[in-house]
Parts: sequence; C-alpha cells; structure tokens
Amino acid sequence: MNFLAHAYLSYNDPSLTIGNMIADFVKGKQLLQYGEDIQQGIRIHRAIDAFTDEHPLTRAATRLFQASCGRYGAVFIDVAYDHFLARDETRFTDEQLGHFAQSVYRLLENRKSELPTDFLQVFHFMRTQNWLYNYRTEEGIYRSFSGLVRRARYLDVSADVPFAVLENHYKELAEYYAAFFPELETFVKTAIKAGG
Repeated sequence: MNFLAHAYLSYNDPSLTIGNMIADFVKGKQLLQYGEDIQQGIRIHRAIDAFTDEHPLTRAATRLFQASCGRYGAVFIDVAYDHFLARDETRFTDEQLGHFAQSVYRLLENRKSELPTDFLQVFHFMRTQNWLYNYRTEEGIYRSFSGLVRRARYLDVSADVPFAVLENHYKELAEYYAAFFPELETFVKTAIKAGG
C-alpha cells in the first residue's frame, strides 16, 4: 500500500500515523530511536506491506502491470490501490478526503522534529502537491507514476505505460481492490489490538 492507505489504516491515532508514514525511511536499529507508540506504527506499516504483497488478490492484480513493468508491478499496484481508496465513497466523500489529507499534513508538520530527514524531503512534495488528495484524480495518479518511473533504476518505460495498464484494466483493478481492502482492514485492526 502507499501513503494514503497507510495513513487511513492508522485510524486517526497520531503516533500510529507517524510510524506508518515514516516506516520506509527507518532502517535497522534506527527503529530504537522512536518511542514504543511510533515503533508500533512502523511495525504495522511493515505488516500491512507483507500482507498486501503476499495476498493472492494483490498478486493477481500485480500481474496486470508485470508484462510491461516487470518487478515494478507491485509498486504500481500500491499506487493504484491508493487511487481506489481515495475514490471509495464508503470511506471518503470528496470533502472528507480533503479534510483527511490536511489533518495528516498538519500532524506531520506539528511533529516534524520526530521525522527522519529523508522523509522530510518527501513530505515537502507530498504536502505542497497534495498527494493524499490527488490520488483521487487521474492527473494525480499519472504524476505518482511519473515519480516512480523517474526513481526506478531498472525500468525503461515512460509513465504512459503503467497508466495505460490502469486505464485498460480499470474495472478489473477496482474489483481486486474492493475484494482485498476489507480483508486488509480486518488484518490491521487485529494487529493493532495485538500491539503491532
């Protein structure tokens, strides 16, 4: 899952949200630099990623991208899932998504001193380009795909390629998301109760 799903699956808990958002920027023993509450968020993030990557529905969805994007297919499906979450009216109206995105940015801004330096660079663009809200739009997804392509060392395609996969398989991908996400929510709620 990508940033929106990790924020959403923190269920408005500030420390879980911080841990969930910064987890990819915390390596090895750096985990011990954080309090137990943020460590739980980091562990939840990693559990979400493992559950998502290993789930049969995600594997099937990822194969749609693999023909043209190889091993980066899993990265593109993470962004696609955020797109479908952003458009999921059982979870967000347009206005609710806007408010949610701003509340996450405020939290991260207010606790900037606790965030890794590498994450702060990403957060600058996340906030100024309003990534969490813009996953809802085609333009936002295209921009996200462009950023992924730009950073990918071993992918020699333009963002048009994964975006065409999203467009051509939109209904099928939406169905994968709709079947998968409730299972992920159940898994995360259980993990949070168990202490991450």
